Formats: sequence, C-alpha cells, structure tokens
Amino acid sequence: MLPTSILGAGFDGLVASAGAYVEVAGEVLVDRRFPTGLAARTVAALDAHAALYVLEAQEALYVPPGASERLRVILDAHFRQSPEGPVGSSAILDALQPTADRATVPFAKVSVFDSPVAMERLVGAIGEGIAVVANSVADDGRHAGELYQRGISKADGVAAAIAHLGIAREHTIAVGDGANDLEMIAYAGIGIAIEGSIPELLAIADRTAAPPHQEGLVAAFAQLGLY
Repeated sequence: MLPTSILGAGFDGLVASAGAYVEVAGEVLVDRRFPTGLAARTVAALDAHAALYVLEAQEALYVPPGASERLRVILDAHFRQSPEGPVGSSAILDALQPTADRATVPFAKVSVFDSPVAMERLVGAIGEGIAVVANSVADDGRHAGELYQRGISKADGVAAAIAHLGIAREHTIAVGDGANDLEMIAYAGIGIAIEGSIPELLAIADRTAAPPHQEGLVAAFAQLGLY
C-alpha cells in the first residue's frame, strides 16, 4: 500500500503489516503470514458477512472479484479529504489483484473497509488467533478496521530491526498516529504522536508533532538533532 513517492524517499528499511514484515537494507528480517488455518477462517468469516476487504501481502493486495470499484468509491472519498490528495488512493487501487481462491494466498494483514456487522462480531466468527484495531478509513459510519495475528505489533518489528542494526532500545524514536501504533510508541525510547491522534496514543507519547501537511516531522527531527 506504500506509493512509490514514499518508498523513493530513501528509507533504509521498513516495518509494515502491523509489525509482521520487517526489511532492512533489502534484507527481509521478518515475514509472518497468517497460518493456513487462521487464513481460511478469516476469509470464510469475511465472505460470509459480505465484507469489503483487502488481504495485504508484500507482493500484492488480494481482493474478492468485483471489489475494486467498491474500494475506489471509499478510497477516493477518503483521500479527497487529505492534503496529499489522491496519491494514496491510486497506490492502493493500482496494486489490487482480484483473486477467486483467497484462502490459499499468503497474507500478513487484512484491511476491512466496509462490513455489514461490527468488527468485534467478525473477530468472534474467526475465533482464536485474531485481533482487531481501528484503521484510518474507519469513518462515515462504516464498520472498518485492521485484522492481524494476535500477539504481533509494530513494537515487535522495531525490536527486530534494532537487534539487526545493534541499536539500543533507548536510542529509538517512533512516530505514529493510529491505534496500531500504541505498542510501538510505548516501546520506543522516544514516542511521538501526531497532533489529532487518538487520545490513547497522545496519552502515552513523550511528545507530539504537527501533521504531515504542516511538516511536523521536519520540526521534530530538528528538535531531536536528527539533522
């Protein structure tokens, strides 16, 4: 889901899929996909409730046949409200791969964009091993969220990256704005929450930064001596 405009900025690595995927200098350190049984139960529950969802993998974004247009409507409406415009929407839509047999494809996380039932009901239907957190497109009264393997978080991804690089935990800095950033912000030596984030994140952050369109990270990096 990352557009080339972001990936081309010169990052040395990334922690993605809610901590289930970690890459540093082109080397994959962590790549934890849903186990076969959990994947099958997840897809079955989503399809049984006619949810609109994306199975996220590093190589593709898998969706049910016919889901692309429904996603386009939701994503275009969401990104029209952001200062960055439709770039994020295009990055996601261009990577979609309609797949009939989704229970057999490997994926690391599920983004649910619209569901007729509450996310908690989906979690109950899937059963053991799944967890849910709100996502950034959970608005307009729709049931939406991210489904991920219970027990995995971005903090685990950061831990894997710094162990590989030989960096002490107290020397790490994390920035986040959503519910799936809570563990990472708590774990890092310095946790930064973007202004306007959920109250739980603001409560545990060491400091805040202005949103991207106000170049908040530029100011935060300067204050922390990162350049």
